[in-house]
Amino acid sequence: MFDSLNISASALTAQRLRMDVVSANIANAETTRGTFVNGKWEPYRRKLVMMEPREKSFNQILQGEMQKQQTESKTQLQGVKVTGIVNDKTPFKQVYDPTNPDANADGYVMMPNVDVSKEMIDLLAASRAYEANVTAFNTGKSMMLKGLEIGR
Repeated sequence: MFDSLNISASALTAQRLRMDVVSANIANAETTRGTFVNGKWEPYRRKLVMMEPREKSFNQILQGEMQKQQTESKTQLQGVKVTGIVNDKTPFKQVYDPTNPDANADGYVMMPNVDVSKEMIDLLAASRAYEANVTAFNTGKSMMLKGLEIGR
């Protein structure tokens, strides 16, 4: 009965984390000293959220099979889970700015691999997905409440 709420809740959590990571990317779009690697500063590297479907636990599948409530057409997926936050491997951008203290001998500064317009699109997509899951959650909740009112 609560599967629909749990699925929406897992998606809400994942999309919230995605919005947080995108916000961090936008905030660090000009950060030339993000991490200290091998004795040198590297620019901030764009982060990405990795998600995958969450499957039912073995116990849930076993109980369903034992009770013969599980049919061939039912799916084993139960929402979404975040598997990790990974660094984007695209190369850094080079910008000519000889006055910058982080410029190399040729006057080029390594800038983060963050494209603000791409991040804004990702933020909009995550926001829309979050809104859709809030709507689905509220619809499921109201359906359950209406079902309880029938019993009165």
